[in-house]
Amino acid sequence: MTAPSTYGLSTQARNLQWLLTDLVKEVPGVNSVAVVSSDGLLLLSSDPATDGAAAAPQATSKGKAKGPRGASADLATIVSGLGSLTSGAAALMEGGSVKQTMVAMEHGSVFVMAISDGSLLGVHATPDCDMSVVAYHMALFVGRAGHVLTPEVRSELRQSMEKTP
Repeated sequence: MTAPSTYGLSTQARNLQWLLTDLVKEVPGVNSVAVVSSDGLLLLSSDPATDGAAAAPQATSKGKAKGPRGASADLATIVSGLGSLTSGAAALMEGGSVKQTMVAMEHGSVFVMAISDGSLLGVHATPDCDMSVVAYHMALFVGRAGHVLTPEVRSELRQSMEKTP
């Protein structure tokens, strides 16, 4: 679990890290989670290797990759790209704001949910996960995190992610 040093972090930032850790531990089938700012920067990640380039996929007992190659950097890029693509599609279709996006693949699923400040919560899950349970817990995270993710806390989280080795 990426747990940038909590020393010196505000209570709000520590609480968001705790909520993310809890989401990964408590929801069956969740491989990794990322919170991405509206400008595409990684704010929080469940990935143990935050450098992206050097991270290797984690293997499951069946030998398949557990998370995206490149780890949190790739998940953040995917979440940001899906958020942008779906927002553009919604604008073209005059569909209003996008609340959630789900991509089901042969070997997993990716969920993206909007947070009130324009940030996005992304989850990479196993193909056999209970999608409704994942979506429910994501909605709980968004509800709890939305009012806490102020510009100050976003800046603090960005800085803590940059300091993580």
